[in-house]
Amino acid sequence: MPNLPEHLLAGYRNFMSGRYPAESGRYRLLAREGQAPETMIVACCDSRSAPEAIFDAGPGELFVLRNVGNLVPPYAPDGQFHSTSAALEFAVQSLKVKNIVVMGHGRCGGIRAALDTAAAPLSPGDFIGKWMSLIAPAAKTVSSSTFMERQTALERISIRYSIANLRTFPFVSILEGKGRLSLHGAWFDISTGELWVMNKDTGDFERPGMG
Repeated sequence: MPNLPEHLLAGYRNFMSGRYPAESGRYRLLAREGQAPETMIVACCDSRSAPEAIFDAGPGELFVLRNVGNLVPPYAPDGQFHSTSAALEFAVQSLKVKNIVVMGHGRCGGIRAALDTAAAPLSPGDFIGKWMSLIAPAAKTVSSSTFMERQTALERISIRYSIANLRTFPFVSILEGKGRLSLHGAWFDISTGELWVMNKDTGDFERPGMG
């Protein structure tokens, strides 16, 4: 007998009795014609900050990439395994998205790990430590009176860092230069539900109008 955690099966039953019937036509269209989202979201894999929930998105609306710390590494065509770069390549080159949004969030465990250099690795591989070392130089420059203030600052700095790294990918920078691709930054506060959007001109994070 198929075996999944019961709470997942219960959720699926709710989906099939509620949301799926309401959107079955949309699902059938997506199955027949394929996906064509206009926006890619690079988000953290933290369970508290799901982009589809935050942006109230339906099926097929967002192409979502989630990793620890919502990081985009620099362009590195070195023959190694690059899942983030592969997803980016597919979104831009195949799906031809028009927007890429790097969305960070408050109380991010990955960002906390980047700041807490004294913490012991979670395993001998230290995969998280290696991954978050991408922003180690930025972490060293953050100074503030409290750890939480430093963490919030680095959460936002890392978004600007990932956007800069996006521009190291030729297929991103070329399309952005032609006005066919726009890059955006956002930061979500889990405790309040507030969304802060990066000003493209200044790099500051501001609350958008809700009217």
